[in-house]
Amino acid sequence: MSVVTARILTSQQALAASAAHAERADALTAEYREARAAGRAHAIDDFLFTYYSYRPSVLRKWHPGIGVAYESDVTELPRWYHRESSGAITVDAAAFLAERGHIAQQIAELSRAVLGRAPRFACFGLHEWAMVYREEEHRHPIPLRLGQAATDAVVESHEISCTHFDAFRFFTPDARPRNLLQPSRERQCSMEQAGCLHANMDLYKWAVKLGPLVPGDLLLDTFELAREIRWTDMQASPYDVSNYGVPAIAIETPEGKAEYVRRQRDFAARAQALRERLVDVIERLSERVDTCFECLSTRVTRRAAHG
Repeated sequence: MSVVTARILTSQQALAASAAHAERADALTAEYREARAAGRAHAIDDFLFTYYSYRPSVLRKWHPGIGVAYESDVTELPRWYHRESSGAITVDAAAFLAERGHIAQQIAELSRAVLGRAPRFACFGLHEWAMVYREEEHRHPIPLRLGQAATDAVVESHEISCTHFDAFRFFTPDARPRNLLQPSRERQCSMEQAGCLHANMDLYKWAVKLGPLVPGDLLLDTFELAREIRWTDMQASPYDVSNYGVPAIAIETPEGKAEYVRRQRDFAARAQALRERLVDVIERLSERVDTCFECLSTRVTRRAAHG
């Protein structure tokens, strides 16, 4: 099956799109880069570049995405899983699927599961509180807003219902039994849901893993959402983030809970729209090569069986 492209960008269009993309990426990472240049830790933004481990330079790299090509005389743009055909550069879907198709399939399966599941809005961000419960050493070198004893009391007076394994695994030993659920990597597809702030931040990770398949605007949309969520996550955490110029979301109060849920609902709606776009990207990948995901699934199963 030949690669079909929806449209071809001229050299000028491609370079202009790349420049605009880099400018938007720089604006989104400016605060982090300024703190880093000054040798200061940034308790909020650092997470986006340490936990996810992608440098700001990754965000600056523009790709038109699968189904869009640009004239081959453009040499300034990164070429990762790209091929030249008839004077145009486009994503090499067959090469990507052969080498990274199992990753695309896993992202699609998880995304479809979350899209088909009702969001939950009753966790109130208590995962961050559970990460400091009855522990004197904390992940961030900033004080607790209520102090240790009062923070522990908030945990003890609430039900914790975290569905996200990569948050749950950072719970303190005393906090783990307090979670109503016991997420695991194996149960990720059956437990993740769009009300979870961390599951929605992860869309940025999935967009990066899909690399050149993802158009630049979608990559930056996922990062922009992840950054907004991260700031809310820390505002609702037990940490005192007042030095960062934002007020606390006091989830231990009815007013704070209401504000948290309001933001949570907005993030969930935006995240679901981005999930649909990522799934569409993956579906277009499978459409452009003579390989189906059922066959790919068989290969992945065989690979797992043989270690």
